[in-house]
Amino acid sequence: MPQHPTLSYPLSAVVGSDDLVLALLLAAVAPEVGGVLVRGEKGTAKTTAVRGLAAVLPPVEVREGDRFSTDPHDPGDVSPDAPFAVDTAVVHRPVRLVELPVGAGEDRVTGSIHLERALSSGRTEYEPGLLAKAHRGLLYVDEVNLLHDHLVDLLLDAAATGRATVERDGVSVTHPARFVLVGTMNPEEGELRPQLLDRFGLAVDVAAPRDPALRVEVVRRRLAYESDPTGFVATWAEAERRLADRVATARAARAGVHLADEVLLAVAEVCAAFEVDGLRADIVTARTAVAHAAWSGRSEVTREDVRVAARLALPHRRRRNPFDTPDLDDDRLEQALDDALGPEEQPDPDPDPGPGGDGPGSPGDSGGPGDSGGAGDSEDRNGHGDGTAEGESLAGADGAPEPAGAPAGTTVAAGETFRTRLLQARGTHRGTDRTAAGRRSRAESTTGRRVGSAPLAHDRARAGLHLVGTVLAAVPHQHARGRTDGPLRVAPTDLRVAVREGREANLVLFCVDASGSMAARRRMGEVKAAILSLLLDAYQRRDTVGLVTFGGDSATLVLPPTGSVDVAAARLEELPAGGRTPLAEGLLEAGRVLERERRRPDARRPLLVVVTDGRATAGPDAVRRAHDAADRLAATGLDCVVVDCESGPMRMGLAATLATRLAAEHLALGAVDAAALHGLVRGRAA
Repeated sequence: MPQHPTLSYPLSAVVGSDDLVLALLLAAVAPEVGGVLVRGEKGTAKTTAVRGLAAVLPPVEVREGDRFSTDPHDPGDVSPDAPFAVDTAVVHRPVRLVELPVGAGEDRVTGSIHLERALSSGRTEYEPGLLAKAHRGLLYVDEVNLLHDHLVDLLLDAAATGRATVERDGVSVTHPARFVLVGTMNPEEGELRPQLLDRFGLAVDVAAPRDPALRVEVVRRRLAYESDPTGFVATWAEAERRLADRVATARAARAGVHLADEVLLAVAEVCAAFEVDGLRADIVTARTAVAHAAWSGRSEVTREDVRVAARLALPHRRRRNPFDTPDLDDDRLEQALDDALGPEEQPDPDPDPGPGGDGPGSPGDSGGPGDSGGAGDSEDRNGHGDGTAEGESLAGADGAPEPAGAPAGTTVAAGETFRTRLLQARGTHRGTDRTAAGRRSRAESTTGRRVGSAPLAHDRARAGLHLVGTVLAAVPHQHARGRTDGPLRVAPTDLRVAVREGREANLVLFCVDASGSMAARRRMGEVKAAILSLLLDAYQRRDTVGLVTFGGDSATLVLPPTGSVDVAAARLEELPAGGRTPLAEGLLEAGRVLERERRRPDARRPLLVVVTDGRATAGPDAVRRAHDAADRLAATGLDCVVVDCESGPMRMGLAATLATRLAAEHLALGAVDAAALHGLVRGRAA
């Protein structure tokens, strides 16, 4: 949603995102919690809420002219601009919200030499980057899951040490970099690296509200803001002031909040119950519980504080399978609390709904986000009004027999997943600087083992100047260049770069037969298990995945290429089977998808996985059209694998014929049970 260029949407006016607002406020009350990760679909006020947070934070004191915003009252917070004059004024300024663009360069993030002064006066002077500007403030990364790996490494270092170090271009600087890291992401666009995910203290999943009245209130407020930003902000000014006062009060009171040993034991019981890795979860949960007690005006941490803290601090840390949703089992949470603190006493019914209990908030009601504790909506924790967690387990086929010619719309659950052998594209890809690092196919990259050198060019990955290669290229030309003695004469054409070979991530596009010939319940369940296993492999190898299905008389792009295999798994679960087999349409749709992706500037090398028994029965000349479509794909040089799902004693070998026309590897299925399919998919060696 667009923001007014100078007036941020008030945080107190955000409605329908109580958990999100509460998590941001708790991170503001206790910055040592470690920031907030906000996950959700588009249009759920993620960015709006984050930008509104800065306006309710207390101002900070800084020395005038200090580019690093160090605390003048903290002897350990040393600025590279020090020493300062004795009479340097100490001033108050608002907390900064520094936005880190996904495509930012390393120099922009950590800082570099001041180029203008270097060129004009020849002096080497350090120009602070975004990490320095964010010190004692907020560092906001929209689409944090799309951040380049080298920038992720910089954030991890700063988050772990609270400092940033620059050692390059004749500059050696270390400066403080303590900030509240806030990241937003759409899970459909890809997952976050586990190392960075663990650095976020709190995580919130947001979704659009299901209640029509609440949706109307969201739209009404947004339209009012866009029609008159100044008037809207003025209307909410008093609520914003009260919210800011409450943040300041909670910050001051936090040091006096008592965390009893039995409550700390409850924190440990909860973390152990959910099998989180390491002890960071215990520390963050305890800090969050203290912050929530201070926010709620209590001097003692209570069971409710631990409950709220666990729901915000643990979902993204618990051990789970890649296709499981990052949520907590409320029953397990309550059981862990009961084990540590005893059963909770049920309060008497209270007819007074309390603050924020009269429906959508108004300018005079600024307590809604915090008073609920982030735990009181009609819909469940994942934003699903029917209580069904998005992407829940795919296992559980009942194994009941079903005729092969099942009607269209039959949905079959997947069998158990298994570990697959590596499927990869052929040869070594001549990569560029845009080549996505991964763990699937061989490719030239900026990292990996050095395998040689090549002329400096724009169409390959640059891995640094190769000195020996440059010298060897220049030596044969020394006589022609008139060298008789003295230093080697090197021309620009002699420059060589190191060629390094590593692994790249691929676009793995699944083209799945969902026709009646594939609809036998047991067989389709095993096919889905194979695809899920390959999706799990793609998740681990950091691939982009897409899903095309064909059945009836058409093909459908069920999932455009995405980095989120969780979404692919959910779409696969819902995949119906039945009807005729439009094989040609499936191959043509796969070709169109790959052609669109090829035009992208960050295109990945594709690997097409066709899952079919090879039959083509939809429309006139179905077989000829399927063969023509296969020939067209083969002419592009596409890397392809055909998974043959034909079964029974009488086999026609149609999938093998299709693989030949596609110039693809053919993986044969010997039987329809899980063990045979396990061997089938694992049959391709790395």
